[in-house]
Amino acid sequence: MPILRSRALHRLVPLVGAAMLVACATSPSTDAPTARRVDALMPVDALLLGEQHDAPEHQVIERETVEALAAKGRLAALAIEMAEEGNATGYLPRDATEEQVKTALSWNEKAWPWSAYGPAVMAAVHAGVPVVGANLPREHMKDAMADVSLDAQLTAEARTAQQDAVRAGHCDLLPESQIVPMTRIQIARDRAMAQTIVKARAPGKTVLLVSGAGHTNKALGVPQHLPNDVSVKVVQMQAGAPRGTTDIFDAAWPTPPVPEKDYCAELRPPVKRAS
Repeated sequence: MPILRSRALHRLVPLVGAAMLVACATSPSTDAPTARRVDALMPVDALLLGEQHDAPEHQVIERETVEALAAKGRLAALAIEMAEEGNATGYLPRDATEEQVKTALSWNEKAWPWSAYGPAVMAAVHAGVPVVGANLPREHMKDAMADVSLDAQLTAEARTAQQDAVRAGHCDLLPESQIVPMTRIQIARDRAMAQTIVKARAPGKTVLLVSGAGHTNKALGVPQHLPNDVSVKVVQMQAGAPRGTTDIFDAAWPTPPVPEKDYCAELRPPVKRAS
């Protein structure tokens, strides 16, 4: 999703009962705290890292996680929300340039700054690990909006929570008539990411998914669409103070807070002053 809306989504987690705790390290060493935390979650077919998009520490952790798994030969693939399905780096050599990698992934710099996500992507490429786009292609979104079968992918309670998240994620500016269609897009995106994981998995290795925290929510997101034979662990990262605990993540890693910003402010119509 565009980064403006994604950043706004970090405040939605309380709406769906998400847990917000967290921990971070900056050293790429396999002895670093991130590597130890990753080891504690192994073995698993899929590891999902849910980030707050405007927290730079989270992208550091993502790179460290790639390095930790790759160093032990455990990383099957790096799947990312930041590129669409059908884009992958598997045909590139380990010494591919950043421009080659960005071309292979059809990178959208306006939505996802390469400076933030490039280090994790290039760490995978340099380790000989494929990076695969996991997001629903934009050209499929219109079909998803009209696909009533997507309504049955979640329970009524989870679907209602997802609709609340969609409202808040669009700054409560969407017409109510658009809530159900936009919720279907969110469900379709989660299902696409799950399908990407299934296609990329390899025996004895782990597919790492990097996405916004909303997609990794066990009750609403990608885990809901994974087959029962895929073992999965979910980590949520969050900047700032903890906001409670629930069972919809397997681990919570806290990071330092980031400055609060109202990303919806510039989208709201100006308030007219009385003359």
